[in-house]
Amino acid sequence: METKLSPAPDFTLSDAGGNPVSLSDFRGKKVVLYFYPRDNTPGCTRQAQAFAKLHDEFIEKGAVVIGISRDSAASHAKFAEKYDLPFILLSDPELIAIKAYGVWQEKKQYGKVSMGVVRSSFLIDENGNIVSSFFKVKPDENAAEMCSLL
Repeated sequence: METKLSPAPDFTLSDAGGNPVSLSDFRGKKVVLYFYPRDNTPGCTRQAQAFAKLHDEFIEKGAVVIGISRDSAASHAKFAEKYDLPFILLSDPELIAIKAYGVWQEKKQYGKVSMGVVRSSFLIDENGNIVSSFFKVKPDENAAEMCSLL
């Protein structure tokens, strides 16, 4: 975990409905921004369900939850509907936010090295500053960890 105040890179990406959403739209609110590798994979599904389960608590604490992956808006729409996800999912196929937040990294799987999204999360304050950042988070624990920071 790294704790330092630095400006959160702004971005504009499409949500599951194809509508543009910018990080700056949420000034005045805390934002829990999490990056995950792919819709409908076991770890990513468990992580999304954990955020969904705690969603009311995030709202009560004045925070907005946003999940970002490279998947298309259509994929996000199906993923959100299938698992009844109440928070925003943004599509980043061009790696705009993914690279800006440093989560596009070298990964090793079964001895093979490739580039991919490292499961990460960021807490952004009401003024648009990154308060906390976590890399290589565990899908089953990440939502509760982020909620405890609020």
